[in-house]
Amino acid sequence: MLIAILLGFLFSLLLVFTGKFFKGKPGIISAAIPLVLFGYFLQFIPEISAGGTIVHSYSWVPSFGVNLDFTLDGLSLLFSLMITGIGFLVFVYTAAYLKNHKYLDRFYGYLSMFMAAMLGLVLSDNLITLFVFWELTSISSFFLIGFNNSNPESRKSAITALAITGLGGLSLLAGALVLGSVGGSYSIDELMNSSGEIAASPYYILIAILIFGAAFTKSAQFPFHFWLPGAMKAPTPVSTYLHSATMVKAGIYLLMRMTPVLGNQEFWNSTLIIVGSITMVYAAIHTLFRTDLKGILAYSTISALGILVFLIGQGTEAALLAAAVFIVVHALYKATLFLVTGIIDHQTLSRDVTILRGLRKVMLPVAIAGFLAAISSAGIPPTIGFLGKELTYESTLALVGTPLLWIALILITKILLLHAGFVAGISPFIGQLPERFEKTKKPGILLWGPPIILSVAGIVFGVFPGIIEGSLIKPVVAAMGQDAGDQHLQLWHGFNTVLWLSVATIVIGTVLYFTIKPSQKLVKMVTRVEYISPESIISGFWSLFNKFSSLWTRIFQNGYLRNYVSTILVFLIGLTGYVLYNTANFSMDFSTLSEITVYEIVVVTILLIAVFFVVFTRSRLAAVASMGVMGLAICLIFVFYSAPDLAMTQFSIDTLTVILFVLVLYRLPRYLKLSDYKTRIRDGVLALSFGSIITILILEVLAQPVNMEISEYYAQNAYLLAHGKNVVNVILVDFRGSDTFMEISVLAIAAIGVFGLLKLRLKKTDQR
Repeated sequence: MLIAILLGFLFSLLLVFTGKFFKGKPGIISAAIPLVLFGYFLQFIPEISAGGTIVHSYSWVPSFGVNLDFTLDGLSLLFSLMITGIGFLVFVYTAAYLKNHKYLDRFYGYLSMFMAAMLGLVLSDNLITLFVFWELTSISSFFLIGFNNSNPESRKSAITALAITGLGGLSLLAGALVLGSVGGSYSIDELMNSSGEIAASPYYILIAILIFGAAFTKSAQFPFHFWLPGAMKAPTPVSTYLHSATMVKAGIYLLMRMTPVLGNQEFWNSTLIIVGSITMVYAAIHTLFRTDLKGILAYSTISALGILVFLIGQGTEAALLAAAVFIVVHALYKATLFLVTGIIDHQTLSRDVTILRGLRKVMLPVAIAGFLAAISSAGIPPTIGFLGKELTYESTLALVGTPLLWIALILITKILLLHAGFVAGISPFIGQLPERFEKTKKPGILLWGPPIILSVAGIVFGVFPGIIEGSLIKPVVAAMGQDAGDQHLQLWHGFNTVLWLSVATIVIGTVLYFTIKPSQKLVKMVTRVEYISPESIISGFWSLFNKFSSLWTRIFQNGYLRNYVSTILVFLIGLTGYVLYNTANFSMDFSTLSEITVYEIVVVTILLIAVFFVVFTRSRLAAVASMGVMGLAICLIFVFYSAPDLAMTQFSIDTLTVILFVLVLYRLPRYLKLSDYKTRIRDGVLALSFGSIITILILEVLAQPVNMEISEYYAQNAYLLAHGKNVVNVILVDFRGSDTFMEISVLAIAAIGVFGLLKLRLKKTDQR
């Protein structure tokens, strides 16, 4: 299973060296990767449908309870098949959609990386591992959304998506750490067995909020939804893959996976129902005020995600069954509509639904796919969309409390989604073909083939729901801790309330479709109230934050090293002084200190004279020489206190530093007075205060009892384990060899950078 996850990453790495090969027609070969993975996961259907679970575990950081644990059950199998199956069709579609694009190989690399990250996410049984793959999906989606990097709007959309989902990633990490601490494990399977203890924990609400933060940002729930419409700047294969079947469903997957751990609690269920209902209605209404096909599909996607959150919040067997079915429904029809929109844009160079008409005459297969997807989104029999709509109504009717409110909200949402599906899947193909589109060419089979396959699958699964009932849908419900054994998928449920709600949805939605047409007038109406939208409000806070950051930078990051040092010292003086004032008892027994000798008095006096000379001299060379005197005085102090190694090190470094200073100062202009007496007095007070704080701190440390355990360990084992008689050297080279190696590496990198700057020869036009 680990190889299956890493395959996408390995292919991305391979493209770095063989990218030219995949830029042309051979690029379609890359579709073999998701196809092979799709076949790999298909073979597990019999075992999973029989109630089995496939577990693979690989040791990673066992001391922290972090391992590469992967579990394939009904829930992860459904998502894995969607990721690889739709991924295969998107790879094929991309070969034609981005044909001859100079960065086609790069696009395949990003797409493969994203596919691998999504597989790792849905298969992970360890919370920390899940977080790692979660962040990899955000990073790879950033590259995909911003693929057209020459377009400022694409770059902005990519950054916005990364910022919102990245914030959710931090929330997930915090939630995982707290949950692992409370539950005693990072294994999701083990946490399921501790759900009672977790629910009784005082940290339960905090954990739930953190998990909500991750899921709501990733799955574009209100008020974090606005990043998704902006992400439509990405090429259509990205919109299809990320925003219908994979990335936006990662948050849904997280909620479903966490339901057995955190679900069946009032806070969990109520929050999901409220947030989901707000999101689904809000986004569904927005579809009426959009004329761009991708914009309509984006908001209808947000609304569909809201429906899924709403169903997960209900938490019943019927609701979870409806959610499982609707995941399949939405993936099939929304991926189809995105692919159809991409074909229209590719062939006509337009996505404006107000001018697109009659395209069935020039692209009939595309029109068929769009029509089938539209009726599936509308929930018209015999599509699987009808099954999903019926199950949604059925579970909502069983809600305790105020079912009429929830029925009204879900009914309004379904009606508006029917309207959106018809506008996106039917409107561009009916009516008279405009003259401007008469010369539109019929797309090749690589373009219209994938949407046909997906749309036909929606019909097949609707007519024969048994194909997916036992193999995919019921195992999903079982993975969430419910038993859907008595539930069956079928087109006909008899004459009941659910049927009449479906009929009302179809009739009212169809009337609405013929009554309300997308127009610029509707777009202007919603633009007038754009200032109160979550995006505008958050953008306002973002602007204020930028202004504050600029002010902060001008004050504290103004380019003067002296200012940086002063700021750090003031902070340390304030913090350390406050702690010492409240905790220090100043019980130092000075009789335990060694006596002060005349040699020490002389050396310290010389040291102080050198300090004053550095401060007040007007000669750079004299200042450098005085600094050398200070260094030699410190060397003598080390010698007095039996530290010859430190003295030699100090002597070597100090001598080298003085030489370097002299060489550098030789090239500088004559001495300039850059500070007045007030500045020097301020700096002097600051230096004396910091020195006093350090002195008091050292005295406090000396007054504390000393634990010699570590020192004795090093002294006893330096020669036995490392065969060295110099304990300090052994510690640096052997016991802490990795630290020393990294420090050497940092110094080497810095030296290379300095050498590069010294050798840099800029043209006069590039110099500043």
